[in-house]
Amino acid sequence: MAEEHQQKIFSKDLIGKTVVSKNGKRFGEVGDIIFETRSGELIHIILRNPTSYSAKLELEKDKEGNIFIPFSAVIAMGDFLVIAEEDII
Repeated sequence: MAEEHQQKIFSKDLIGKTVVSKNGKRFGEVGDIIFETRSGELIHIILRNPTSYSAKLELEKDKEGNIFIPFSAVIAMGDFLVIAEEDII
C-alpha cells in the first residue's frame, strides 16, 4: 500500500496569498478561512481585496458582503492558491 505524503500547511501561511484560477484569472487574496471546528475540515476561503472579475460572479457572500470560495475548489497551494473556477460558478 502506497503511503500518501502530504506536507502540512498552516492556515496562517495561506492568509494573504493571491487566489487565481487555473486559467490565470485573479480573484483576490485569502483574507480568512472558515473551518468546521470539530473535524477541522476547511469549508470556505474568505476573499480580501476581491478583483472586479470575482465581484461580478454570483459567489456566496455573508451579510457584510465578504465573498466566499469553497475550499473544495482549491486544486493547488504554493506561491498562489489555485482554484478550479468551474467548481465555484
